[in-house]
Amino acid sequence: MSGFNCIIVGVGGQGTVLASKLLAQAAINKGWHAATAETIGMAQRGGTVVGHLKCGEHIFSPLLALGTADLLIGFEPAETVRALPYLKNGGAIVVNKTPVMPFDPDSKYSGSAELGFLRQQVAKLYIADGDLICQNCGTGKVLNIALLGEAVRAGFLPFSIMDLEVAMEQMLPEKLIAINIKAINGTKNKNIV
Repeated sequence: MSGFNCIIVGVGGQGTVLASKLLAQAAINKGWHAATAETIGMAQRGGTVVGHLKCGEHIFSPLLALGTADLLIGFEPAETVRALPYLKNGGAIVVNKTPVMPFDPDSKYSGSAELGFLRQQVAKLYIADGDLICQNCGTGKVLNIALLGEAVRAGFLPFSIMDLEVAMEQMLPEKLIAINIKAINGTKNKNIV
């Protein structure tokens, strides 16, 4: 493998950090070098969280430069648009269609304008219904794992579902494995735009 770079973005509490660490573990299991870093800012207050992942032979820093991500996984439409400068030309995006509402009770934010913008900007776009997967699992706490599964099904990750299941078994408490395996297997719908 020559290299693979991924940016994972969301807001605090969505599991962005765990998702990047699971991908790194999957890469390490394949014998690749992997490095992750997170920029979390005001994450505890619902602010932006960005996970950086680099896989390859020569990794000197875990942080990705602008225009170098092969894949952007967005847990939230506005955060995905905000991270778009990290995506390289020809890169792919997996984005959850449901927005996280801002604290402003008068906000008219719906995420539809952001999804429309992404449709115009990116040829390889997969819009996921993470909420449907979470409903099927009975918890919203598996959105991160659901979106990783959707990225595999879209063909945008260099891992299989089995690779990610093995990484989960290594990193998650045993009591959480079954629900996360259900989440990673998702809806199996094709939503590539």
